Amino acid sequence: MLSEIANFQAAYARCLDDQRLEAWPDFFLADAVYRVTTADNHRRGLQAGLIWANSQAMLRDRISALREANIYERHAYRHILGLPLVEQDAAGATRAETPFIVARIMRDGTTDLFATGRYLDVFARDDAGALKLRERVVVCDSSRIDTLLAIPL
Repeated sequence: MLSEIANFQAAYARCLDDQRLEAWPDFFLADAVYRVTTADNHRRGLQAGLIWANSQAMLRDRISALREANIYERHAYRHILGLPLVEQDAAGATRAETPFIVARIMRDGTTDLFATGRYLDVFARDDAGALKLRERVVVCDSSRIDTLLAIPL
């Protein structure tokens, strides 16, 4: 299972890094939760996040807005992922914690450390048996988040 989840994480990062944003929601189940929050909020059990979606349809809507409605300076990401720690919880769900570092590359070539943190994931299989995210909570280490959080992490 570790190797399957590591491959899943690598494919997820490549999808974002290659700016294939329309394919990003396909990593999630139809009723999946995606949330980006800070380590402090996560530690305190606060559910509010910087980004929150509770369905694949909301993720698709977000990408549509990014492509058609939102105005932001063009940029790209490069994800560096650590190995996932995979566990089965008491209910039998597959959970993984994967550390990440994300560099942001601006149109002029400027590269900055954009975010560090960890993915807290719950995985499940879809009807075809493919591994998908039931839940992804992106916990950013810093409480200082750049206002240019446009592309999903």
